[in-house]
Amino acid sequence: MKNAVVTGAAGGIGEAVVRRLAQDGCRVWACYYRSKEKALRLYAGLSCVEPVFLDVRDFPAVEETLRSIENTSGGIDILVNNAGIAQQKLFTDLTDEDWREMTDTDLGGVFACCRAALPGMIRRKWGRIINISSMWGQSGGSCEVHYSAAKAGVIGLTKTTAREFGS
Repeated sequence: MKNAVVTGAAGGIGEAVVRRLAQDGCRVWACYYRSKEKALRLYAGLSCVEPVFLDVRDFPAVEETLRSIENTSGGIDILVNNAGIAQQKLFTDLTDEDWREMTDTDLGGVFACCRAALPGMIRRKWGRIINISSMWGQSGGSCEVHYSAAKAGVIGLTKTTAREFGS
């Protein structure tokens, strides 16, 4: 049985990923941030799915949570970085806080989760990391400069970590 961690598991894409992994026989840690009740409701009755609180912006908490999952499960085999936020705002209206919240969540969270999961995958010589980005990371989206920049960063992070650790 493979062990999987999915961030942003209480949203539409996250739920679909969790359910597919469970259907395929994985044990899944479904990470939520703002939607505890929804996550508990979505996965009630699925014994192979464990909802877990995780703020992907909190790097020490990410490290601690993924280390705990790693230690209790025997290893994280699959990591799906799906947590993200979106906001439409003109570039000239963006605040420092808007920029930080977007990049800390959509890019920083991917970095933190990859950094926490990779050592075990490298040690076991097996693992899969799937990072969810957006077409706006390639083409840019009007009124979404911070979202587009963060998603472009995810694409770059994915390509470079694949080159560095893919073998």
